Amino acid sequence: MIVVTGGAGFIGANLVKALNARGHQDVMVVDDLTDGTKFVNLADCSLGDYLDKHEFLRRARNELRGDTSERLPPIEAIFHEGACSDTTEWDGKFMLENNFEYSKVLFHLCQRRGIPLLYASSAATYGGSDVFFEAPEYEKPLNVYGYSKRLFDQYVRQHWHSLTSQVVGFRYFNVYGPREQHKGKMASVAFHHHTQVTQGQNPRLFGAWDGFDAGMQSRDFVYVGDAVAVNLWFLDHPEHSGIFNLGTGRAEPFKTIAESVIAYYDRNQGIKGQIEYIAFPEELKGRYQSYTRADISRLREVGYDAEFKTVAEGVGAYLEWLND
Repeated sequence: MIVVTGGAGFIGANLVKALNARGHQDVMVVDDLTDGTKFVNLADCSLGDYLDKHEFLRRARNELRGDTSERLPPIEAIFHEGACSDTTEWDGKFMLENNFEYSKVLFHLCQRRGIPLLYASSAATYGGSDVFFEAPEYEKPLNVYGYSKRLFDQYVRQHWHSLTSQVVGFRYFNVYGPREQHKGKMASVAFHHHTQVTQGQNPRLFGAWDGFDAGMQSRDFVYVGDAVAVNLWFLDHPEHSGIFNLGTGRAEPFKTIAESVIAYYDRNQGIKGQIEYIAFPEELKGRYQSYTRADISRLREVGYDAEFKTVAEGVGAYLEWLND
């Protein structure tokens, strides 16, 4: 059985779908479905089992204490995508319990059983840095979310010398694509632009700020299908452990996303639109990454050689999915 935590969420649900496509029908999804609308992300997936996050954690903790009365079933691998990814959440106690303590439990469970652990880190660990290479000296998180991810990466690094099984952390850059509609304000810019245009509005972007012209703040935008492909490659290569940037190695401006969405709806549905610029929000000043670009040299060095979609390619594929 393969476990996907956060399996009803964005990247998690795409992983479940991809595992199904590989013939894995025995996937256990672990999540918190208090927000029941997330079920739609799994409606076309095949599950072997589902466990509430708190029940899964309870059983894992009990097993680590030596109580095997409710032992979890044999597990082939754990994809740990479960986390609070809201960069505007400032409840540090909640964030560290949810993102750090949860991850530590799974780490020790995997090490005890010899289970590969492939987990979600984040490019938010770099924060205010202008170097995006997987080394502690370049990690300068700007929010408690980024700090929680950095803290677990640090914890893993302290145990490299004693690993009994594969451990891989993926520093996701700006992932976008199918099955993210439940994320609300934290959904990708591509999704928000799609919503704006289909509701008769113009796509909105931040105006000039931080030395960038209007709409030209740039990020490394990675299509979720490409992110999933990297996860599955490491599942197939258990000899590789480490913390790896997961981006395209390119920085493209937000303006490119808006232009791609406008062009798609003009071409396919005759909907016209133009970009509107809004003042940069005061509450984000000093807490916003205006530029990111993953250094993927380590990823290439271990042998991952597949190409990543450009923004135009990825947004086009995403909009086709949204309109299917």
